[in-house]
Amino acid sequence: MRHAFLLLSCLGLGACTWEPGQGFAVVEPTVRAAFEPLADRTTPDGYQQLASNYQLHVDGAALRLSGIELIAFAGGSGGGFNPANPPPGYSLCHGGHCHRDDGALIPYEQIAAEMGGGGGSSTVATLPVTGPLNLLAAERFAVECVPDCALPQANVSQGRWDIESLNLEGSVRDARTPARFPGERRFRWVLSRAPSDTTPAAVLDGTVELPSDRSTPPRAKLDLSLVLTARLFDTVDWSTLTQGADGVVEISATANTTAHAALEELLATVSPQAEVTRGER
Repeated sequence: MRHAFLLLSCLGLGACTWEPGQGFAVVEPTVRAAFEPLADRTTPDGYQQLASNYQLHVDGAALRLSGIELIAFAGGSGGGFNPANPPPGYSLCHGGHCHRDDGALIPYEQIAAEMGGGGGSSTVATLPVTGPLNLLAAERFAVECVPDCALPQANVSQGRWDIESLNLEGSVRDARTPARFPGERRFRWVLSRAPSDTTPAAVLDGTVELPSDRSTPPRAKLDLSLVLTARLFDTVDWSTLTQGADGVVEISATANTTAHAALEELLATVSPQAEVTRGER
């Protein structure tokens, strides 16, 4: 309530002088997660055309997050390390490290230090997201901040989505003639962490441009979005995957380990989006 009063006072007066401990920006975060069809890939009956000439329809999609972290890196967004835009010699930054051209996995902090950014990063706020999200409903909703939505002085440049589990299921068929397999096959892909494991099943990094300082308006509306599409399945050769006794292709099954690993790698390349709208000073 106190933060809301301060925010309204600032907006009403057109200016605001922050007292110590009140934060340099008051963020109002919302989250949206979706599995969306691509218009240029949609068939007349609602399937999605894949690059492999298979066609896929997702009718179940659930995501569970442990939270979204707002992270500030030393050096800020004006030249510091940004995992969504890695420096020359690096690619595919996810899960706290980047792939170097020689194949080595290098931690974010080491890359930031190499760039002269001081090598440090800090989580200025965590956005808890409760319950599984229905990616087919794709609703946007407001979330809280821990420890506070009144941010300290920082240059927030990254949003890190910590995924506990992802479940995608539906049907797949072959558009080739002759078909590589007849009819349709049900499939399910489950990515999850072990019950006893505290490490996320996957970590997705996205760019956020959110300076929290006295030179920008204090009110900051932050709309965070994660959109998955059929592109995730472009490289899967469904004819090589093993079906279970019930006829369902369980991509997470031991027999389909290669496809499961490939999907994990493709998921890691997905970058969540962030839109920041600043209020009046």
